[in-house]
Amino acid sequence: MVKTSYLDIPPELEEKYYSGLQSMDRFIIPRIKVKTSLLSKKKRLEITARSYLSQYVALWNNFTDEQKANWKSVDPHSQKHGFRTFTADQAQRIKLELGGVATPNQYHQNMIGRILIQSPADELKITQSHPSSYWISQKVEGKDNMYQPVEISESFSLPLKITIGYKSDLISTNGGSFAYFYAVIRHLYQGENLSYNLIIDIPLQSHWYKEEITISELIGEAISYDLYIHLYKVTGTLFIDNVKAEHSGSNWAIDTFCNKIEQNFSRGFYQISQPWTPITLPTGASYKSIYAGDEIYTASVYGLKWYGINLYGQTE
Repeated sequence: MVKTSYLDIPPELEEKYYSGLQSMDRFIIPRIKVKTSLLSKKKRLEITARSYLSQYVALWNNFTDEQKANWKSVDPHSQKHGFRTFTADQAQRIKLELGGVATPNQYHQNMIGRILIQSPADELKITQSHPSSYWISQKVEGKDNMYQPVEISESFSLPLKITIGYKSDLISTNGGSFAYFYAVIRHLYQGENLSYNLIIDIPLQSHWYKEEITISELIGEAISYDLYIHLYKVTGTLFIDNVKAEHSGSNWAIDTFCNKIEQNFSRGFYQISQPWTPITLPTGASYKSIYAGDEIYTASVYGLKWYGINLYGQTE
């Protein structure tokens, strides 16, 4: 085993390097070790045979042109691709041992955020900070399952548009109950630190819906903002997806597609905050990412959920 600090591998040697060596713990004690096993041609064929890609292709090829167009239309990325959207969703179905294929949905795809409040809790508040500089986890291009911390410089200016897709099944427990998604915008005016709340008021009962709100100007100078989700004096479930915070020509929301809203970071990624950090999270309140298949709409699923069985029939 060889300890390393930095490696600059010439492009022409990358294939040979990665075929026999691998990095270990890049951020705490960086080192290089020989791969435990080199795959033979026969072994590679066996692994390929176990891949689900052939299943994705077979299902996709049986789709009509309309079905393929529907998958393409719900791709949330700027460059839309129907097969990419379908395979990401189908991979989760296979992983969770769900049969069939999902129906393309314009409000959510693949993973969504689930915010759950059960007695004795009746409040939950989480936040996503957007200072001028912060760190995020970003996938290393061309490397499977490899991520790196990346520092982001976010220069804030108005207008700011916030967007959220949601489905709510909440019950008021007392007067003054609400469910909000909002941004707190800090701005300076005549030497005073002021704040403005840009609020999307989520109905307690709602089918899937996408809502957005924009503010174009405030008195003084806009400095920064933070995002919040706040449920108060309610119990039940709120599902979210496609969360956006757009300004300066870009969407700055972290984990827009709600792939892992509860994620924690440690070791070499210690400087990265959670996508959503809890402010008020009493016993009975929780938030996490789950797969959103057709099952989410059935009444039986909602009935099972309250008795400790999750959306996939597994005991929680």
